[in-house]
Amino acid sequence: MKQKKVPLRMCLGCQEMKPKKELIRVVKSKENEISVDFTGKKAGRGAYICKSTECFQKARKAKRFEKAFETTISTEVYLALENELEEGNDG
Repeated sequence: MKQKKVPLRMCLGCQEMKPKKELIRVVKSKENEISVDFTGKKAGRGAYICKSTECFQKARKAKRFEKAFETTISTEVYLALENELEEGNDG
């Protein structure tokens, strides 16, 4: 049997290529709403980060989310994303 290729994505925080399943997808919808996509199925532009708040902080500091989504992101959105990440990690 042929081995299935594992899709790799780059974490915006640590800049490492990792299997897509190990990362969390952050999505920008057509309405420019930014949210965490735990299913990986939401429509829109996706960017990936590791499941660590450390990588999230690095990506935020370097404005990598803003570059990936080509938009400015408000502090409220960052705080909401961070909360979602922390909640997602618990469960």
